[in-house]
Amino acid sequence: MILDAETLLPADAVGLFVGDVDGGSLKTELHASVVELNTSICSTVDEAIACLRALRSAAARIAAANGLAIAAAGIHPTASFASLPVVQEERYLAMMKDVGYAARRQGVNGLHVHVGVESAEACYERLESVLPWLPVVLALSANSPFSEGVRTGMQSTRASVLAELPRAGAPPAFGSYDAWERWVERLIGLGVIEDHTRIWWDVRPAPRFGTLEVRIADQPTSIERTALLAELVVSLVAHAPTRAVDPASRGDYLQNRWAAARSGLGAELIHPDGDRLVLAADVAAELLGGEPPAPEALRQLQVAAEGGVAAVAADIVGRTLG
Repeated sequence: MILDAETLLPADAVGLFVGDVDGGSLKTELHASVVELNTSICSTVDEAIACLRALRSAAARIAAANGLAIAAAGIHPTASFASLPVVQEERYLAMMKDVGYAARRQGVNGLHVHVGVESAEACYERLESVLPWLPVVLALSANSPFSEGVRTGMQSTRASVLAELPRAGAPPAFGSYDAWERWVERLIGLGVIEDHTRIWWDVRPAPRFGTLEVRIADQPTSIERTALLAELVVSLVAHAPTRAVDPASRGDYLQNRWAAARSGLGAELIHPDGDRLVLAADVAAELLGGEPPAPEALRQLQVAAEGGVAAVAADIVGRTLG
């Protein structure tokens, strides 16, 4: 998020940031008070995190030179969605026209991790294998307990806001990459969508890059949390047990997604094997090989309890460069 350095409210200033820099590139997103940080293609998570540090530093230098600040979190804690300026590019204006009120509310920020896969069919097989574990990723990443100055009762309010979009949440159980591709091409042919990027699932194939794109995580404030989540996502794509396609399990996923957004690591989840309830914290400990760190949403709540919700933005700015 791009903020006025004095008021710490969103600033219409993304045009100052756009361009290639060390570590990758700075790009527009839907709102002109947000700059998207894209790393270069990296061979390891460590390399990707080094690129991210460089990108955040570059954005911070531009901000400081223009009376601005940068802040990484799932949602600005106090700004109203209606106040956020929209980038005046055709694709974003078309989204506002087509999606309407739900698009206006997309003042949310996420961490998207692209993991290279060797083939189209492997991409789809990995999507099905990773999907039931993604609510744990959401629980670990939860970093948006406030919206428009209100404590929402969710640790990830962003997850609920994203779910308002068409073609959001879990992908349907297509059964194969070819079936997914035919569906996308049919929707393009019908004029429903422009291309596959107009699909906002929590995980999706990214054929332009040859990757599986995992999109469920809230935007972390700390770079260390980003590294933890990226390592977990890469590990899941590599090692999650192969699963048969089961359309009924999408119901379990929707329940788990909501529970993780509501309660973070304290959520009770339906285990991916479907036969028992487990704490998200226990599954996270199993996946990470140790006790998981508390979601950053709890830090925001603590800061607000001590200094009011207006103090949360300042804390986010202070921790964004790490």
